[in-house]
Amino acid sequence: MTQLTGAEESAFVDRRVPTPVAIRRRRRSHRPRWRVAVSAVLWTVVVLGTLAYATTLAVPLSFQLQGQRLLIVTSGSMAPTFVAGDVVVLKAITDESQLKVDQVVTFRPVGSQTLVTHRIVELHKLPAMTQTAGGRAVPRLDSNGNPILQPYIITQGDANKSPDPDATPVSRVRGVVLGWHHGWGRVLLWAGSPQGRATMLVPPLVALGVLELLSILEARGHDGHRRSRARGPHDELLLD
Repeated sequence: MTQLTGAEESAFVDRRVPTPVAIRRRRRSHRPRWRVAVSAVLWTVVVLGTLAYATTLAVPLSFQLQGQRLLIVTSGSMAPTFVAGDVVVLKAITDESQLKVDQVVTFRPVGSQTLVTHRIVELHKLPAMTQTAGGRAVPRLDSNGNPILQPYIITQGDANKSPDPDATPVSRVRGVVLGWHHGWGRVLLWAGSPQGRATMLVPPLVALGVLELLSILEARGHDGHRRSRARGPHDELLLD
């Protein structure tokens, strides 16, 4: 029996046995076209759904970081400036001096918890009112018996022919409108609804599940192929 040198031994290496890198390249190159197309579609669904949901969260948050709020308009009293389904950008005030005639403000009318967004048409100092046990409104008096004056605003909707019936204390003003975005309200309402969340989140989750299932099936197919090759005949190299 003779012994082969390193150079001679390398000449008898079975070139048919692929390296791990070659196996991975072969898997990619032999992947069916339908598999590539399905994967592309599924990943597109995942990316689009995730981006849509992230956007609906990021947009309001970006305004909050600037000390602002988004408020969805639900009536047409300010048409044509903005209408139901639009969104106004609201910034809180810290002092009555920040209010001016012709500004659009959001406030809670006296005796109501509903937010109203109208334009200031007048600024006044009026007696502060309080309710008696019988429900009648009377002026609040100071220690000298004089009415306590309080800043009030008179408001009116752009679509209304007359001012709002009651003056509103400045303390009930929730903020000044900095701007508005047409149509944003419908999108935000839909995004915040169960149907909207399901539309944005369920398809990406299903797509990820299908991708995982395809990967498992593909891995099992490759394992079965390797086992079938391992059970096949082997070439023997006989050396004298």
